[in-house]
Amino acid sequence: MDEVREQVRQRYALAAVLGGDAGCCSAGGCAPESIAVDERFGAGLYSAQDAVSIPAEALAASLGCGNPIAVAELNAGERVLDLGSGGGIDVLLSARRVGPDGFAYGVDMTDEMLDLARANATKAGATNVEFLKGTIEDLPLGDAVVDVVISNCVVNLSTDKSAVLSEAFRVLVPGGRVGISDVVAEDRLTPDQRAERGSYVGCIAGALSRTEYLDGLVRAGFTDAEVTFTHEVADGMHGAVVRARKPLPQPRGT
Repeated sequence: MDEVREQVRQRYALAAVLGGDAGCCSAGGCAPESIAVDERFGAGLYSAQDAVSIPAEALAASLGCGNPIAVAELNAGERVLDLGSGGGIDVLLSARRVGPDGFAYGVDMTDEMLDLARANATKAGATNVEFLKGTIEDLPLGDAVVDVVISNCVVNLSTDKSAVLSEAFRVLVPGGRVGISDVVAEDRLTPDQRAERGSYVGCIAGALSRTEYLDGLVRAGFTDAEVTFTHEVADGMHGAVVRARKPLPQPRGT
């Protein structure tokens, strides 16, 4: 597990240096010379309005498989946390969406990505953002401090997804929600069959199936869990929208 995490860290460090062209969500292999990002991943999944509202460096470093800002339906004044924030695109877009009364955090384990994200925040003039170093399995935030948890094609990279979902549940306020873009497998595919379709750092081999995702959300304590496929990224593998909610406390006497 530590070896896989280090491979992911090195991959994203290289992506930060190369401006996103060595990210996991690429059509090519892991060698930089073989990478060719396509429309199923990255900057092409954001609207033209989003693309012009943030620094070009943040857009270039986008490695995701969706647009979690749209998935989460952010509102003014909300506090948002992005798991695996990379170059900062989703944090910066979240900060713009929630406005001056809201706040957007990003957590990433890669120093190079954190440096890039902070530089992008400065270029964007964003003051309601903070980028924190940490892992998504052990978040550097207190309990019940954010309204929304988002993530863009990162949960599939974790070697302990149950810990990720439990941590997301912990940091959310009661009634808070998750809005995640991720790669998800059809239930018919075994783990070995997923590995045949792509590498772990390529956002494929580590993907959960739809049922595994739903079961994991329920075990973490979430309700109203749903996984909706949006576009195919490999045979039986899909970009997907993942939503769930942390329940409100039950009134006494019920």
